[in-house]
Amino acid sequence: MVATVQTSSVKVVGANGQISLGKQYAGRQVLVEEREPGVWMVRTATVIPDNERWLHQPKAAADLQAAMKWSSKHEASDAEQDDTLSRLSHGDQ
Repeated sequence: MVATVQTSSVKVVGANGQISLGKQYAGRQVLVEEREPGVWMVRTATVIPDNERWLHQPKAAADLQAAMKWSSKHEASDAEQDDTLSRLSHGDQ
């Protein structure tokens, strides 16, 4: 079992309704859940935009990993550029 350290601190809500969590969280996204009136849980989170969610599906992630592995072993070349562009413009795969 992993032990968790719970700390408490007093923060003052500013006139604009904001509190500071500290510089270590600057730029991070957080989930704020109101558990009951006056009780909030704040958790760091990674949010994935809807139009990028497919990249995190198992098949897409595996395909991307395979493509990255292939590209690391094959040097980039323009040798077949004209043929590739011709196939793409005609809808060929």
